[in-house]
Amino acid sequence: MSYNILIIYRSLHYPVRNSINEHLSSFENYTNHRIYYLNALFVLKIPWYLKIIKFDLIIFHTTFLAARWNSRRFEKLLSKLIFFSKSSAIKAILPQDEFVYTDCLNNLINRFSIDYIFTVSPESEWKKIYSNVDFENVKIEQVLTGYIDDKTIDKVHTLKEQIQKREIDVGYRAWRAPPWLGKHGLTKVKIGEVFKQACDSNGLFSDISNEDKDTIYGDKWLEFLLQCRFTIGVEGGASILDPTGDIRKKTENYLSKNPKASYSEVEEHCFPSLDGNLDLFAISPRHLEACLTETCQVLLEGHYNGILKPGLHFVELKKDYSNLDEVISIIKNDKKRNEITERAYSDIVQSGKYTYKKFANEIVLKCLHNSNSLQHQDNHTRSLVDKAGKTCNIISEYLLRKVGRPLYYLWRFYKAYITVIRA
Repeated sequence: MSYNILIIYRSLHYPVRNSINEHLSSFENYTNHRIYYLNALFVLKIPWYLKIIKFDLIIFHTTFLAARWNSRRFEKLLSKLIFFSKSSAIKAILPQDEFVYTDCLNNLINRFSIDYIFTVSPESEWKKIYSNVDFENVKIEQVLTGYIDDKTIDKVHTLKEQIQKREIDVGYRAWRAPPWLGKHGLTKVKIGEVFKQACDSNGLFSDISNEDKDTIYGDKWLEFLLQCRFTIGVEGGASILDPTGDIRKKTENYLSKNPKASYSEVEEHCFPSLDGNLDLFAISPRHLEACLTETCQVLLEGHYNGILKPGLHFVELKKDYSNLDEVISIIKNDKKRNEITERAYSDIVQSGKYTYKKFANEIVLKCLHNSNSLQHQDNHTRSLVDKAGKTCNIISEYLLRKVGRPLYYLWRFYKAYITVIRA
């Protein structure tokens, strides 16, 4: 049976970044269902053809939920989409960054009668994050922030033929996480600084940076990993829960006036005693990409969703760096590196457990399996309507990708111009 599934997303950028596009397109690429897309950014009103289609599943995508970082804008988007709150379809959300503006997520869940939450947070944190959700009516499942795409596997195989030698001993890129994420964010910077110094002292060639100007995107990142013998890292996540975004705002305001303030000073003035009120740490797509490129990982000790195991899939670095000398010795040993990368590739990549194909099909199966609402829909003659709607949707998405962004900027310019004239 082929079901009608609507993916509500939000994107100004075309083409969409690779990592986002893989996540967004996985339902279209790897399931046998009829997938419709709606870019909420350009919605003035719901397209007529989406109103006449009887959807079996409506998914609010990560990109749409990220709009909550501007709570006023998010509320406007929800108001535009209120038509779908009355739909009999199963509804699901795919949230990430569940450490900030979580009140907005709670509001969406209750307002749109969401049936499933596919969260990246561990079970221990669910009731903290979704404090206003009735878990009797809403099912919650843990997923990863990203997966391995089949096309990326093929791409890496091609790149491997072009990049024969790994000339970088230790490679690393990370952003400087803002203080309002908690002390965990500091570890991303510290591990880079520690390894930069250790590599220099031991005659190892490193390419390590936390600077924005050195960020590597898309296929260039895969090429970078293929040139590295080792990469370093920590779990993604945060240790502060900021339901309303007030901590973030207060911190940014304080730093604007005190740009050289230390973390301790920021904590004291903006979120005293709150660091540690959340334990949201998870494996990230970069960990999976390192497995795919067979780049050996040195990771700060952590859980990593129970997927990556120390000694088998990565070299473990103690949080106090007490075994740094031992780790450096391993970096100099290609035999140990090869054992770990081969095991990681076999268990993580070849197993097929962590692919977008498996992710997309499991989401659909969990949402639609034994759903009573589908029994009525299955008997509904909708083939022509569905096909016509899909054709309209394809055309609409194509036009958005071609002209949506420039038109959006023209519209913003027009609004600014009118505002100035009226002033």
